[in-house]
Amino acid sequence: MEIPSKYNALSVEKKWYDYWMQHNYFHSTPDEREPYTIVIPPPNVTGVLHMGHMLNNTIQDVLIRRARLLGKNACWVPGTDHASIATEAKVVAKLKSEGIDKNDLTREEFLKHAWEWKEEYGGVILEQLKKLGCSCDWDRTKFTMDDDMSEAVIKVFVDLYNKGMIYRGYRMVNWDPEAKTTLSDEEVEYVEKQGKLYYVNYKIEGSDDTLTIATTRPETILGDTAICINPEDPRHQNLRGKKAIVPICNRVIPIIEDDYVDVEFGTGCLKVTPAHDENDKVLGEKHQLEVIDIFNEDATLNSYGLHYEGQDRFVVRKGIVKELEELGHINKIEDYNNRVGISERTKAIIEPRLSDQWFLKMKDLAQPALDSVLKTGDVKLFPKKFENTYRHWMENIRDWNISRQLFWGQQIPAYYFGDGKEDFVVAETIEDALKMAQERSGNESLKVSDLKQDADVLDTWFSSWLWPMSVFDGIRHPENDEINYYYPTNDLVTGPDILFFWVARMIIAGYEYKGKRPFENVYLTGLVRDKQRRKMSKQLGNSPDALKLIEAYGADGVRVGLLLSSAAGNDLMFDEALCQQGKQFANKIWNAFRLVKGWNIDENIEQPNSSKIAIDWFESKFQQTIAEIEDHFSKYRLSDALMATYKLIWDDFASWLLEIVKPAYQQPIDRTTYEDVIRLFENNLKILHPFMPFLTEEIWQFIEERSPEDALIVSAWPAATDINKELIAEFEFAAEVISGIRNIRKQKNIAFKDAIDFSIVNNEGVKSTFDAVISKMGNLESYNYVNEAVEGALTFRVKSNEYFIPMAGSIDIEAEIKKLTEELNYTEGFLRSVQKKLSNERFVNNAPEQVVASEKKKEADALAKIETIKASLESLN
Repeated sequence: MEIPSKYNALSVEKKWYDYWMQHNYFHSTPDEREPYTIVIPPPNVTGVLHMGHMLNNTIQDVLIRRARLLGKNACWVPGTDHASIATEAKVVAKLKSEGIDKNDLTREEFLKHAWEWKEEYGGVILEQLKKLGCSCDWDRTKFTMDDDMSEAVIKVFVDLYNKGMIYRGYRMVNWDPEAKTTLSDEEVEYVEKQGKLYYVNYKIEGSDDTLTIATTRPETILGDTAICINPEDPRHQNLRGKKAIVPICNRVIPIIEDDYVDVEFGTGCLKVTPAHDENDKVLGEKHQLEVIDIFNEDATLNSYGLHYEGQDRFVVRKGIVKELEELGHINKIEDYNNRVGISERTKAIIEPRLSDQWFLKMKDLAQPALDSVLKTGDVKLFPKKFENTYRHWMENIRDWNISRQLFWGQQIPAYYFGDGKEDFVVAETIEDALKMAQERSGNESLKVSDLKQDADVLDTWFSSWLWPMSVFDGIRHPENDEINYYYPTNDLVTGPDILFFWVARMIIAGYEYKGKRPFENVYLTGLVRDKQRRKMSKQLGNSPDALKLIEAYGADGVRVGLLLSSAAGNDLMFDEALCQQGKQFANKIWNAFRLVKGWNIDENIEQPNSSKIAIDWFESKFQQTIAEIEDHFSKYRLSDALMATYKLIWDDFASWLLEIVKPAYQQPIDRTTYEDVIRLFENNLKILHPFMPFLTEEIWQFIEERSPEDALIVSAWPAATDINKELIAEFEFAAEVISGIRNIRKQKNIAFKDAIDFSIVNNEGVKSTFDAVISKMGNLESYNYVNEAVEGALTFRVKSNEYFIPMAGSIDIEAEIKKLTEELNYTEGFLRSVQKKLSNERFVNNAPEQVVASEKKKEADALAKIETIKASLESLN
C-alpha cells in the first residue's frame, strides 16, 4: 500500500470506526476473562456533545481501550437519561411553537408527543460520541425509560415503600415555577443577587403606633399571618399581647413571641409567612398560625393577591412597593445582596411551597455508603480531596423529595381508591393494586376503573441511581449471569458537580440492593473552563462546537488537547492551541512512520554497533516509561500518563532513536535494525492507542497486512521486561555530549557533512558504550581519549569531563579569543550581580524559597559557564 504524504484524520476516523463496528470489537459477553466494566454517566436525552462530555468520555475511552489491550473483557455500557424536567421543557416548547398548550392535552397525548421527540432527537449525543472514537458496547445501549428500566424503578419504589422508607408528607419544598414541579435540595443552586431590603411599617391595632419589619420580598406581605418578636428584646416590650394590621389587605394578625428572632438582625420584628418560608413554617406550626398560600403554581398571585391576582410575583413586587409608598408604609429601602436559590435546570428563582410530596428516608440508607468511602475504602475517590465534600453531604443528608409534577418519567405506583388522603395502595401493577385496594377497603366490587394512579412522576435521579445494576437487569433478576459477572463495575468517570446527585446515591442503592459497592474507583474530572477561567456555557458563547473541533484537528488531536491539561479534579483551562498541539503530534508520528517505511533494506549489511546500542537503550527507556505509565494509571493521573507517552515517542523515539539508526542519505538499512525499529514502533502504537486510537490503528494496519484478529484494538499490551537503568543514565550523558558537539558546530558554522576530530579527558570514568552513537551523531573523524587538554581546540564540559574539538586553521584564533573574552567578562559581571543579591541576608531570609533557589541556580550555571570559557581560552592561547 502506498503511504499518503499527509495524514488525513477525517477519512481515517470514519474508516476505522466502521471497521471496529463491523468486527464487533466493542461488544462484550461474559466469559472466563477478568471483566473490566464502566457504565457511562448517561447524558440527558436532550443533550448535544459539549466540552465536558468530550473530556469525560475521552477519559472513559482511554480506560476501556487500555483494559482491552491488557486482555480484560472490557464492557462500556452507553445510554441516555430521560431528564424529566429538561425533556418536558423541550417538548412543551415544541408544542407551543405548533400552537398546542400542554394543559389542553391528556397525559397519554402529551407522552405520545414526548416519545416522538425522543425518537427524533434523543440519539444525537450518542452518535456524536462515535465521532470522538468512543468504543462503547452499542448493543447494550440503555435509556432510563426503557420498559425494563422503568420496571426496575417501580420495583424499587414498591420495595422501599413496603420497608417503610418511602412516605407521603405535606412539607415545605423547593418549587420551580417555570417547570411547575418540586425539586430536591440538590437541584437548587445558590447565587448572589443584588436586591433591595424594604423596611415596612405595620400599624398596631387600636392605636396610631407602628412597628417596622425588614423584607426582601414585599409581595409575600399578603401571606403574613403573624409578627414575631423576641421576648427578651427590650425595644418591643410594648408590643406584647397586641395585634398588628397587615398593609394593603388590612388583615389583623397576632404579635407572637419566640426566641428564634435574632435581636441583632434588622428591626427585631419578623413577619411570619408560613406558606412561603421554611423557618416561618416551623414558627407557624409551633404557634398554630394560619397558613395562607398566595401563589399559583406558576408563581403568579392567586385570589389572596387581591387586585394583583394573576400577575407575576416580580411584577407584583414593583406594584406593591409603589402602593406601600403611596400609603405611607415604606420607612426606607436599602441595597442588599441576597443569596437566592435557582433551579439547576430552568434557572428560575425557586419558591418555597407547601405541598404533598413523596419522600425517601435517607439517614439509615446512607450509612453503608458513607462507611464505604470514609472507613473501609471500598470505594475510592480520585482525587482524595473530594472525600471531605462527600462526608459533609452524607453526614447532613435529608430525606429525598422523589416526586415531580410532570408527565415525562416513571409514574408513581400509588393508586387511590377512596376520598381520604390515606385511601391508597402501592403496587407494581394495577392488577396487584386492585387486589390490595379490594382488601383494604373491604369492597370486592372495586374495578380497575375505580382506581386513580398518582399523577406525579419520580425524580429522574431515582432511576439513574440504579444505573450500574439496572443496565444488567440486576433489579428485576438479581442473580442473572450478567449482573453476577459485570457487577460491581470497576471505574466511574464523572464530574464533581454530581458527586451527591448521582455518585453517592448509586453507592447507597448498590449496598441496599446488591450488598456491594457499585464501582471501585470514582475518577472526578474538573470542569472545562475558558482561558479566562469562566465555566463554558451557551449563554457566554465561550463553548466551542465539539464537532467542529474534531473536523479541524481530528478526534485524536482533540483528545490529546483535552487530556494534556486535565489533571483529575482540577478545572481544565481549554485552549484550542492544545488541540493544535495534538494534531502536530499526530503529524510527527505519521512523518516518523513515513521515514521508517521509506528506508530500503539491504540483507547483506551487518547491524552497526551504534544502532544496536541505541535499540538496547530504547528498549530500557520504553520499559521505564511503561512502569511510569502504569503508576500514573493506578493513580488516575491520565494527563501524566499521556505526557510520559508523548515524551517517549516525540523525544526518545522520533528525535533520538530514529536519528541514530537512520541510514545515510540514499543509503540502505540493515534488516536487523529495521525489524527492531518496526517492533519498537508497534509497541509505541500499543501504549498510544488508548489516547489516539485512529492514528495508531491506521499506522498499525499500514505496517503490514493484518487479519481482523490482529487489529491493534485487540492486540496485547507490551510485556514488562528488565530495565537497564545504567544504560539509560549512560545515554543521558551521551546526549549531553552530542548536544555540546552540535552547539559548537552551530556556533562555528561547521556543516554536519564536515567530519571533525574529537578528544575527551574522561575525568568521570564514563564507559565507552555510546562512543559509536556519539561518533555517528556528531560526524566525528576520530574519537580520542587523552590525559590532558588539547591546545588550540574549542572545548565544552559535561560534568567534569572535558571535550575538545581541534580547530587550528579552520577559525580566526584572535577573533575567537576576543569573542570568548567578551563573553567571559559579561558572565563574570552577571555572576557578581547574582552573588551580591545572595549575600544580602534580608533578601535570602524574606524572599520566597523558589526565588532564592532560582538565584542559586543562576550562580551555579554562571560558575560552570565561566569555567568552560576559561578552558576554551586556555586551549586557544
